[in-house]
Amino acid sequence: MMTNNDIFKKLRVALMLRDDQIVEILELVDFRITKSELGAFFRDEKHENYMECGDQVLRNFLNALVIHLRGTKENPKNPNDVLAKHKAQIPVKEGASERAEFKAKPRDEERSRGDESPSKSKPAAKKPFKKQFSKGTPKVQVVEKVKFNFGKNKKS
Repeated sequence: MMTNNDIFKKLRVALMLRDDQIVEILELVDFRITKSELGAFFRDEKHENYMECGDQVLRNFLNALVIHLRGTKENPKNPNDVLAKHKAQIPVKEGASERAEFKAKPRDEERSRGDESPSKSKPAAKKPFKKQFSKGTPKVQVVEKVKFNFGKNKKS
């Protein structure tokens, strides 16, 4: 079962929020919390300053988050614009021209095989040849169909 701290951590990561942004969001519902109190929620459970996130804190954060993302009736916002703004505020690492997005690397068929070690001397494996059956000749069934009952004795 997920604890309040786990939920709070996942929301923080998913929304790409910093501690100061979370403090500002909580102030939308007049809930005051310091950065050090907030940091105690994100510590390891074995740490001496770890603190369990209470129901009241999580409830107020969720209510404030709704206001932060959607806005109020008088001043509605587009949640996608707010999230894009958060993404733009993430600092770029030194030496990088722009923030690197996740891109899946193409898999190397030979290296991804677990049963053999990759070797550079082997030529690339070709796809096995598939027999082409013409539409006029039906495919011959080699093995008969078997119905498994998985150990259940059914009386019919």
